[in-house]
Formats: sequence, C-alpha cells, structure tokens
Amino acid sequence: MTASAGVRRRIDALRSEIEQHNYRYYVLDEPTVPDIEYDRLMHELQSLEAVHPDLITSSSPTQRVGAKPESAFGSVRHAEPMLSLNNAFADADVEDFDRRARERLDLEEIDYVVEPKLDGLAVSIHYEAGLLVRGATRGDGVNGEDVTLNVRTMRSVPLRLLGSDFPASLEIRGEVFMSKQGFAALNDRQRKAGEKLYVNPRNAAAGSLRQLDPQVTANRPLEMFCYAVGRVADGDVALTQAQVLDCLQRWGLRVCPENLVVSGAQGCLDAYRVILNKRDALPYEIDGVVYKVNRVDQQQQLGNISRAPRWALAHKFPAQEKRTRVAGIDVQVGRTGAITPVARLDPVFVGGVTVSNATLHNPAEIERLDIRIGDAVVVRRAGDVIPEVVSVIKEQRPAHTRKFRFPTRCPECKSEILYEGEGIIARCSGGLYCDAQRKESIKHFASRRAMDIEGLGSKLVEQLVDEECIRDVADLYGLSIDKLVALDRMGPKSAENLLSAIDRSKHTSLARFLFALGISQVGESTAQALATTYPEFDTLMAADVEALQGIPDIGPVVAQSIRSFFDQDHNREVIDKLRAAGVNWPLTEVEQSSATPLRGMTFVLTGSMDNMTRDHAKRQLQSLGAKVSDSVSAKTDYVVTGDSPGSKLAKAHKLGVTVMDEEEFVEFLAKHRTA
Repeated sequence: MTASAGVRRRIDALRSEIEQHNYRYYVLDEPTVPDIEYDRLMHELQSLEAVHPDLITSSSPTQRVGAKPESAFGSVRHAEPMLSLNNAFADADVEDFDRRARERLDLEEIDYVVEPKLDGLAVSIHYEAGLLVRGATRGDGVNGEDVTLNVRTMRSVPLRLLGSDFPASLEIRGEVFMSKQGFAALNDRQRKAGEKLYVNPRNAAAGSLRQLDPQVTANRPLEMFCYAVGRVADGDVALTQAQVLDCLQRWGLRVCPENLVVSGAQGCLDAYRVILNKRDALPYEIDGVVYKVNRVDQQQQLGNISRAPRWALAHKFPAQEKRTRVAGIDVQVGRTGAITPVARLDPVFVGGVTVSNATLHNPAEIERLDIRIGDAVVVRRAGDVIPEVVSVIKEQRPAHTRKFRFPTRCPECKSEILYEGEGIIARCSGGLYCDAQRKESIKHFASRRAMDIEGLGSKLVEQLVDEECIRDVADLYGLSIDKLVALDRMGPKSAENLLSAIDRSKHTSLARFLFALGISQVGESTAQALATTYPEFDTLMAADVEALQGIPDIGPVVAQSIRSFFDQDHNREVIDKLRAAGVNWPLTEVEQSSATPLRGMTFVLTGSMDNMTRDHAKRQLQSLGAKVSDSVSAKTDYVVTGDSPGSKLAKAHKLGVTVMDEEEFVEFLAKHRTA
C-alpha cells in the first residue's frame, strides 16, 4: 500500500515525539508522560509501519530488536586506540600527576574534570549523519568486537542523534553498566530459573552485552554513560572536556550527572572524597574517579605515553571485597515469612563498615556455594545492599566440615517451612501466628481488598502490636474504646470510627475472607475459585491436595500451600476465634456464588473506564466465576478495554482474542447476571 503524505508526516512526527520521550526518560531522568501514553504512541507507530513496511528505517524506535542471533562477533579496528588509564592509589600519586602535567605545560594551575569511574565495560559507538551505525567493545584497545545489534537494544543509546550541530562522522566512547537495582533483579531472575548467577554488575554487564542473541541483551537492564569523543570528521565538538559532556547530552546521549570541574591537585582530592562519600548512595557501582585535564588543547600538548594518556588518571577507591571466616550459619524469618539463611562472620572491615553478617539468600544458594561453618570466604558489600558471600576459598577449608542442613520448622513459631519457586524460596507457613510476620499479616487482613477495615493503617497496626493490644487478627474484634483512646494520637471519635469499621468488616464474603487470611500463593482470583468450588468453609478446610488440584488454575504447589496452612493448629485456632467473634458470610451469598455462568473463562482489563473502576469490574467478573488475569495470552477469552488501553489491546488483536469496550462489557454483565 502506497503511503500518503499525511501518513508519512504522522510517522515522522511519532518517531520524533518518541525520541524526545526517550531522551527525557533515559538521559535527563525527567519523564513528561505516563507509561501508558508512551505505549500508545509506540503502538500507533508500530501499526502504521506494519501497514507501510517500506517506510521502516533502521533508526525508527521500533527497530531496536529484531535481528537474528549472531554465530560469532566480527572484529572492529578502532579509528583511534581506546587507551587504558594509569592508576593512583594514594593522594601523593595524584599530586605527582598534577605536578608533571603543570611542568610540561609550564602552568601554575590546571583545571580538571573529575568523573566517577564506572565499574562496567568500555565501548565505542559510531554515528554517521546522526545515525547509529556501529558499536564495538574496547577489546585490546586497538581491535574490539562488533556488538552493534546489541547496542541498538539499549534505550539509553539513541538510534539517531538529536539536533543538527553534530559532526557528520562521530565516534563516542562510554561505559556500559548495570545499575545495582538492575543487577539484583537480574540475579533474582537467574536464581529462580536455576541459571548461573553473575558475580558482580560489571560481570553481568559484560556478559549481557556479549550475548549472541540481541533478544537476550534486550531483556537485560543495561545502561550507558558517555564520557568522551574519539575520531571526529567534518565538524568540531568542543574546546574543553566539560563542553564535550554538554554536547553529548544535547545530542541525546546520557552522561553521568556527578561530573565536577575543579582546579589543581587539591581540587581533585576534594572531589574524590565528595564522590567517595556518595558512593553507597549512587544507583550504580563505581570503583574510583577519573581526572581529566579540562582543556582539549592541553590534552593534545600532553599527549600519550605507552598505552595511557598523560592528561588523565584513574584514582581507585578502597576495595569492597574482603576475606573472612564463617563462624556460624543460621536462619532468620522476614516480615512476609521468607526464611533467609545468614552467615555469621568473623568481623571484617569492608566498604567503609565492619561486617559480621552476610546473606546467603536461600537454600539453593547454600548448595551452589557449598558453604560450611569454618570456611574462608570472600565477602562483598555494595552500597546499602546487605553484605553477601561471593565465593568460598575451598583450598582453605578445615578438615571434617559438614554441609549445613536447612531447618524444616520455622525458628520463630515452629510452623512447617514450605518451598516455592521450584524449591528456591523457603517460607514459614504460620502467617497468622508467627511473631516475625504478625504485623504484616494484620496489615494484609485489614487492607481494602481483604476485610476492608477503614482507618486501620500501617502505623496504627504497628502501634497496636507494639503496645501488646493485639497478638493476631482475631484480637482486632476484641478491641475496646478504652484500649484505643490510650494510644498516641487516637481520640474518642477516631476510636469509635475504627470500632465501627471493624464491626462492619465482620460481614464479608468467603472469597474476601480467604484472601485476608494471607495463605501463601492464594491471591484474589484463587480465593474466588476456592469460594466458588467450596461454598462450605469447613469442607474447604478438610479438602486434600488432590481435591484442591481439581480446581481450575490450582496446581500442586498452591494446593500444598493451602493444605499446609489449614493443617497448622495455630492457624485453625485464629480462624475459630474469628468466627466466634462474628466474622461471617451470609448463606444467601454462598448460594449465589454457585451460579457462575463465566466459570472457566479468563478476562483481561486494560485502560480506564468511565462508569466503574477496574477493581469493581474485576469483582463483578469474579462474582460470576470468571478469572481476571494481568496479561493477555492465547488462553484469554475476552479483553475489556477502557480509555488508553496500551499494549494489551495490540496483543489481543495479534492473538485474535475477542475485545469488548466498556458499553459492550456493561451489557455483557447484565446479560449474564440474569442468565
């Protein structure tokens, strides 16, 4: 189909707008539109390009991923060598560096740019006429690997430069890295999938950028800061390093916001200490700072020596990994019941603090490390992240050590420990009873989607538990006005309102009650399915694992979790107290729940509706027996759309799933309520 001039203009406008949003989000960290609006623009562009494939260009925002995996990386010879840096480890090294530069330039003082030294992977990216044409690793400094397809997947790397004042041919140097949050999330995914864990963010970034399949790289949280230019043709950049950084950002490239311009050696050392003090709070790993002579002409005068420039120096931070010994291993219970093994260490000073405990994450991590009491280990502390054991030095293992045996019972309440995620996550099953989980179980019980106790917020729950007014959720129904008014910031009127809300919550539905109990793996949809299948609560409590697995969408893990919850005597005691306090669900509602004309159907809700909230629509569907999912798949029966539906609508069209707008949905509900 031949595109009209109007279509071409719209495609150009969409690309320009999306590029601006990418720039504000990834480079300036100042997004101006919500994700749903960004998704709408991207979907419109994808739709237009699908109809007019002849208008697709390599620089279109839709073309970041799509190439086939490479069998091997090609080699790229750098137009100008990517030099390494000489290192400084002491103040005197910095003073000597400054002295030598001043002597060569015959100056009393030199201005420097001080930049954080990111712990990542150096790369070169090349633009021709503003379009990204190549990306390469540093390699040996002369030859690198061609990682163009993978670089194109990174949102912080523009496919097309902004503006028009850039050189016709421009090579840019920078660092590809992974943020602390991104690294933790990646390793969490790897751990749950039983895949190899990455040792540190640098290792993760290097491995992710060198994937042969760009689709894999696209799913890794890679970012890039640009810090220099290499070969430039048909144009100039700037007269100083600080101006270079300004130009890069103006052209849509991301630069580190922590750069400083200083004077002299003392200015460098002061900046070093400023950035060192910020190190733990930064969202990415740095292992030092880099000093660069600010003026480009002075850089050229100083030149290079061997494979390092005379005009730049890397000043390294103290190491954040140290060796120590495991004095013991025990487990602790988190506020949601997660059981985490902890290594008790001989105290060691690492990353600016004395560390005596380090997380071992989960039973699978203990097995992977094969860590034992008495082992010599390497410990890492990265910022505010809990210290962790990196590796075991097995050649120093004492004789006759034994493997650590993970407990089968919770150390706090002696409830059975259950395993989720293919045995990776250990969790206490005594959610209503366990001391470690008490506050969180009460907060969940009172939440809007559970028992909906208005006025019982997090701070009040914590105060009630700390003052020993309540020990479990059932005690809420025994609270008196005298107990409440004795609390801080609780007057008689507020106390009366809270007691009224607690009393109203007694009249609920079986599905809400089941969800409020906080049974592991039981969300709102599963609770509704249980209530529909077992309207008699006592029958549900007696159902065995095999019977529970007969309920749609309940597999062996969820069934075992439900069965284990009801098998705990203390959980049953709390439930009995709740029912004795008057918590109930009318028989008429139970009878009505058996009429479920939508049972077995799956719905997805997307976009905002005019006449009802998404939560209300969800409850309407669940009351008729339907399952409401967050994602569209081939098993979805209907997608219900409101305003600004986003990518779920596009996926529904792609999979051929039936779509209803709000008006059709309202008619659909009315029809099935009376069926």
